[in-house]
Amino acid sequence: MSYHPHEHHRSDLVRIATQAMIDRGLAPEFSAHALRQLADITGPGHDDSPDILDLTGLLWCSIDNDDSMDLDQLTVCESLAHGALRIQVAIADVDALVGLGSPIDSHARLNTTTVYTSARIFPMLPERLSTDLTSLNPQQNRLALVTDMVFDADGVLTHSTLYRAWVRNQAKLAYDAVSAWIEGDAELPAAAAAVPGMAAQLQRQDAMAQRLRALRHAQGSLEFESSQPRAVFEGSRVVDLQQQIQNRARQLIEEFMIATNGCTARYLSSRGQASLRRVVRSPERWQRIVTVAHDRGHTLPAEPDAKALSVFLAQQHRKDPLHFQDLSLIIVKLLGSGEYTVELPQMEPVGHFGLAVRDYTHSTAPNRRYPDLITARLLKATLKGEPSPYSKGELEMLAQHCTVQEDAAQKVERQMRKSDAAMVLESRVGQRFEALVTGSTPSGVWVRIFSPPAEGKLIDGQEGLNVGDALRVKLIGTNVERGFIDFVRVG
Repeated sequence: MSYHPHEHHRSDLVRIATQAMIDRGLAPEFSAHALRQLADITGPGHDDSPDILDLTGLLWCSIDNDDSMDLDQLTVCESLAHGALRIQVAIADVDALVGLGSPIDSHARLNTTTVYTSARIFPMLPERLSTDLTSLNPQQNRLALVTDMVFDADGVLTHSTLYRAWVRNQAKLAYDAVSAWIEGDAELPAAAAAVPGMAAQLQRQDAMAQRLRALRHAQGSLEFESSQPRAVFEGSRVVDLQQQIQNRARQLIEEFMIATNGCTARYLSSRGQASLRRVVRSPERWQRIVTVAHDRGHTLPAEPDAKALSVFLAQQHRKDPLHFQDLSLIIVKLLGSGEYTVELPQMEPVGHFGLAVRDYTHSTAPNRRYPDLITARLLKATLKGEPSPYSKGELEMLAQHCTVQEDAAQKVERQMRKSDAAMVLESRVGQRFEALVTGSTPSGVWVRIFSPPAEGKLIDGQEGLNVGDALRVKLIGTNVERGFIDFVRVG
C-alpha cells in the first residue's frame, strides 16, 4: 500500500465516523421532529405520585469514566447486622421525559444505543437530555428506579425489591481516581472528601463488590482482558492511543450492575411479566475452545463448562499475562456475541454463559441503551399494576432489532478504532516495532504492536508464523480512511 503524505485531523475522523454510521443503517443526526420535541421540554422529569419515595438525603454517588456526562446510575450502601450489607442502585428514569412513540423515542429506537467514537459521540438521546435533564447530575433532584438489595456476609443475595424514588447525586466520581484511592496510591478524590461519610461508603461498596466478584468467579464467570484503546487528542490531532485499565472501581460498578440486572429480570418474572433478556448462549464452537486450551497444555471437558473455562483463563492470565489479551480475543470470538431475547414467566432462562448468571436483563443504562429504556417502561407499568406497554410480538421484534443495531454500532466503533490507530501511526511509517501474531487466516496474517497498542496486517514475511509468535516488524503504510495499517517482517 502506498503511504499517503496527507496528515489527517479530527474533522476527518468525524467525517469517516458519520459515513460509517450511515453505511451501517444508523442515524447520525436527530430529525427535525425530535428537535422540536426537545425544544418543548422545559425541565427534568416530574411526577407527583405519592408512591415515589424521597431518598434525596442518602449518600448517593456516581462512578463513571473521567469524561462521562450521561450519568445513568447512583449507588449507596448501609451496614446491617452480622456483616450483611444493603445496596441501593438508582437508575435514571429516562421514560419520565421520553414518552413511548415520541419523535425522540423513535430516534432512540432506530439506533438502540449511543455510539462512542474518539472524534464524536453519537448519542442515543439528545445531549440536553442524556447529559443534563435525564442524567443523575450532582446536586440535582432526579426521578429514578431503585433496586434495593440485601446481601449476607458471604455476598449471597437474601432479599431484593424495586420502587420509584427521588434521588440526589452527592458526589460525581471517576473510576481511575476512586480506584487509585482504594488501592492506597492516591488521596480521596475531592468530590468525595467534601461529603462526610463518603469515604466509608466507598470502602464498604468496594468490599462488597469484591465479595460478589469472588462468588461469581467461583460459579464460573469468565474474566477477559479486552483491547479497546482510546485516542488521545492534542488539538485536532490524535497523538496517542491509551489502553483502558480494568480496576477496582470499574469492578465495583460492574458487580452492582450485574446484581441489579439479575434482580430486575427476576422482579418482572415473579410478577408474571415478559422481559427483554441479554443472553450469551452455551457456545456452539466449544470444540474449538477445547483445542485452543489443549494447545496450551490444558484439558477442558467435552461439553461446555463455564467454570472449567474460567479456571483455564485465570491460569493463563497468571502464566502468560503478555499474551492474555490475545487469548481473550480468541475465546470471546469463539463464544459468540450476545443477543436480546424475550423471556416469559415459567420459561427456563437461557442465561449468560460469560457472566455465570441465569437471569440477566439490561436495565442500568437507559440514557445510552434502548433495551434499558424498554425495561424501565416494563418495570414502571408493573409497579403501577398497569398492562405492559409492549405486546409479546412487539418485544420479540424489538429484541431482534436491538441485537442487529447493537452489532452495527459495535462495527462502527471497531472501524473507528482502526482509523484512530492509522492516524496515530501515519507519521511513523518506516519505524520498527516489537509485535505479536494475533490472527492467521487464508486472507492474511495480523499482528499487534504494543506502543502504541495497534493491530495491522503483515503483508510480507508471513511464512511459518503461528498465533502467539513474537516478531519484529516495520510499518510500511497506513490508510486512515479505511483503517488499514500495513507491516512487513524484519530481522
